[in-house]
Amino acid sequence: MWTAWMIAVRFLRDGRGQTILILFGITIGVAVIVFVTALISGLQANIIARTLGTQAHITLHAPDEVNHIAPAGDITRLTLEDPRPQRLRSINNWQHMRDLLDTDPMLDAVSPLVSGPAFAQRGNARRSVALIGMDPERYLRVIPVDRDMVAGRFQPAADKVVIGHRLATELGLRPGDRLRIDAGNGRTATVDISGIFELGVRELDERYVYMDLKQVQTLIDLPGGVTTIDLTVADIFDADAIAARIGGLTGLKSESWMETNAQLMNALAAQRLSTRMISFFVAVSVAFGIASVLSVSVVQRTRQIGILRAMGAGQRQMLLVFVLQGALLGMIGAITGSICGVLLIASFDTFGPGLFEVSVTPGLIAATMVLATTVGALAASQPARRAARLDPVTAIRNG
Repeated sequence: MWTAWMIAVRFLRDGRGQTILILFGITIGVAVIVFVTALISGLQANIIARTLGTQAHITLHAPDEVNHIAPAGDITRLTLEDPRPQRLRSINNWQHMRDLLDTDPMLDAVSPLVSGPAFAQRGNARRSVALIGMDPERYLRVIPVDRDMVAGRFQPAADKVVIGHRLATELGLRPGDRLRIDAGNGRTATVDISGIFELGVRELDERYVYMDLKQVQTLIDLPGGVTTIDLTVADIFDADAIAARIGGLTGLKSESWMETNAQLMNALAAQRLSTRMISFFVAVSVAFGIASVLSVSVVQRTRQIGILRAMGAGQRQMLLVFVLQGALLGMIGAITGSICGVLLIASFDTFGPGLFEVSVTPGLIAATMVLATTVGALAASQPARRAARLDPVTAIRNG
């Protein structure tokens, strides 16, 4: 094994020009793989963070009301032909559900909430809003609204609300001002503004009004009830499977963020596929480069190979010499390429548009080095077999 290493290194040093040229190609290829993979990963992480920063990973609802089939003599008929309208309903026994979900090790946070439509009014200005009643301590573990406060504090309580920046602008409100909430059927409340948030999502910033849980229950005539239970999970890409499991266990309608953001998931899948295709074609080009250089090396060193075979080097040893050359080229190119990739990423973070941060994980570097070394060894296999099959006498005579 040590002899094979010595010979492999000697061959690479003797063909210094070819070695430097192929190392340059491998370095560029590895740098492209590292940079593009890290760039796409950073972009995806930024998109997911922005998307999930304003919504739960999994949302549980009461199951939809459906038409029942009722027997009429020997004939089975539908009691109603049209789909039933879905009224505002509470999740049955939601306190027990909450406590049960709290014990699930795959869930990071559980937050029951009640929501319903209303009108916010100040003077002659009137806007349609969505009332959100929740337990602030639990809710902030799902959606950290307190990080996006632009005025006041996130402190919804009895007769105190937190509203979005756009709604505050449209109604001319500041912390400490009073606002009238009208939920219809004579159910109204006059509340103080304790804080103003800006999540960066137009729909939320102009419609959400965070209030005390019991106050919203009273306003929308759902005493003691909640309409949804929001959940977060440790691994966001496990949300679909966890949602299906929880829906089956609880009998509730369970939706994951992957289901409600299907177009986003398609875009992320397309990005991942494009990254894999770029890495594949770069690896193929690197493999052809290594194979071509080592094929030329076999032709140039036919006499040396014949002498080594005549001195007792077996076919297996000669095979190992050229495979080691390919692996060494791949490994050294991976090291230099990874360094260049990290420098490119640092330059992007420093001089780029600054829309999101790109970072290199140790796992990416390790995977790239394994890929390049493996590709180098595999690319060297054909020239290695050719060198191993050379007849010593013929190689010395023709060399």
